[in-house]
Amino acid sequence: MRCSRTQVVSILVLTCAVLGGCSTQGPSSKFEDRPLRLAFITCAVDARFFEPVRKGMNDAAGMMGVKCDFIGTKGVDVQAQADMVRKAVADGYDGIAVNIIDPEAFDRVIKEATDSKVPVVGFNVDDHATPNARLSSVNQRLYEAGESLAEHVLPHVPDGAHVLMTMHDEGVSALEDRLAGEQTVLKKKNVRWTVIVTGNDSAKGSDVVAKALKANPDIRIILGTGQSDTEAAGRAIEESFADRGYWSAGFDLSPETLRLIRGQHIRCTVDQQPYIQGFYPVIQLALYLRYGIVPSDIDAGAAIVDAANVDQIIELTRRQYR
Repeated sequence: MRCSRTQVVSILVLTCAVLGGCSTQGPSSKFEDRPLRLAFITCAVDARFFEPVRKGMNDAAGMMGVKCDFIGTKGVDVQAQADMVRKAVADGYDGIAVNIIDPEAFDRVIKEATDSKVPVVGFNVDDHATPNARLSSVNQRLYEAGESLAEHVLPHVPDGAHVLMTMHDEGVSALEDRLAGEQTVLKKKNVRWTVIVTGNDSAKGSDVVAKALKANPDIRIILGTGQSDTEAAGRAIEESFADRGYWSAGFDLSPETLRLIRGQHIRCTVDQQPYIQGFYPVIQLALYLRYGIVPSDIDAGAAIVDAANVDQIIELTRRQYR
């Protein structure tokens, strides 16, 4: 059955009421008679990871009859990204979604936006560490996701093993939270680790991983925290260490990561369902601006993707839903 836009909105409103995240207080219905303009502001705006986020955003925008722009910095630049939030308010956007990659850098600009009656929601990464005026966030519970990955692979990690742990960028709270979750679980087996930063280009990152493995010949396991470093580890194993007992696991999806899982160079990855990270913030902002329905946090999940389900996920990734 195909639902109309009105039916979908009614379902979403009812769901929100059942979950206890709604209020009749908030903005008036002054936005019902004109199109809303929403801005998604992110780091690494051209990263392939954000392609499903864009699709989710665009699908929801079409459903809700709003205009959305996906903008951000080319690489991780916290101050520049925060400045873009301030500029979006000045440019007259009605609502803003931000991936809050630093627990403090966005506090002031988000407060300024909400004081200017421009609501802000988080997506992809949230700020749990400090007070923040954002209304809600759609993101993975990052520390818990790190624990989930480590628990999944722990039976295959020898006691006292030396493990290579990777991050694609420094200063990103999401990666640090996942790393901390992994390390908490690895301590159960007295694992020691070496942490490296690979960069956001997985092809170049594979050289960084290979160099670290050659410098530490006792390492056979690589655990990642993000998309490009997870892919880089799989590439390094395939290119330089295949059939020698090396394996990796990590986070997020890409066609290359899925190919490497199929080839058994990456044992598994954890999907954070980026499509919904673009979809639900649009719904939340539109409902809040038009009807005063207050958004609620949404957990994007921590689904394991491995050889058992990789073929199904490959098709969904091709269609940019996963």
